[in-house]
Amino acid sequence: MKKLYEKNEQTFAIVWIVFYCVLQSLANPLNKRIGIEYSASAVFCIVQTIILFTFIRKNNLQERYGLCKSPVPARRFLYYVPLFILATGNLWNGVAVNYSLSETVCHIACMLCVGFLEEVIFRGFLFVSIAKENVKSAIIISSVTFGVGHLINLFNGSGMDLAANLCQICFAIAVGFLFVTIFYRGGSLFPCIIVHSAINTLSIFVNKTDITMEKHLVHIFILIFITIAYKLILTRTLPKNQWENLPNELEYNKQC
Repeated sequence: MKKLYEKNEQTFAIVWIVFYCVLQSLANPLNKRIGIEYSASAVFCIVQTIILFTFIRKNNLQERYGLCKSPVPARRFLYYVPLFILATGNLWNGVAVNYSLSETVCHIACMLCVGFLEEVIFRGFLFVSIAKENVKSAIIISSVTFGVGHLINLFNGSGMDLAANLCQICFAIAVGFLFVTIFYRGGSLFPCIIVHSAINTLSIFVNKTDITMEKHLVHIFILIFITIAYKLILTRTLPKNQWENLPNELEYNKQC
């Protein structure tokens, strides 16, 4: 893994995206065979999280990929209040217990790891590798790739229908632009990881009673509106290039 990273950071990012998507797709049929929802998914995600976190920490890449405190005060981010609103979106129609205790535990473990994995892979590896050449392209590519990547939920046995998947993709793209702005302007992925994990984790407690397609579309529209508005505010008020002083070379390359 280290050799691939040293050779080409962008290729490394793409390989991890493919690896992550393949494992997520393989996990769903395994979950059904085991008989416990999210059981295999949780195991796969936990293993990937350990591997990535160990790799980043071992090679002193925490600051490069935003696993550090932001130098920008929280007040400049409006104390992240809009992120809190987004995180609670799945509970706006109330709370329901939809799974057994074991399935709930597996889901929470899985989604906590997914928040870390997807932020590090898309906002960390992919964005940073492209941003070395062109920041605007990096913002667009990492955000759209993150959103379109959710198409996999149509084919991996998750049971999601086309309309719901398209709504998910639109919201994911909007969130992608917001999160990459927070990372690029603030230098830290921690707010993105926390909120991403919260959104995914709380999805298991969605109250689906009386939720029509019309209500779902209104719900998604409100979330996207908040996301875009917050993104535009941060773009206008925050300083640029908070992590521009990071070295382009890996820390461990310097030590070689």
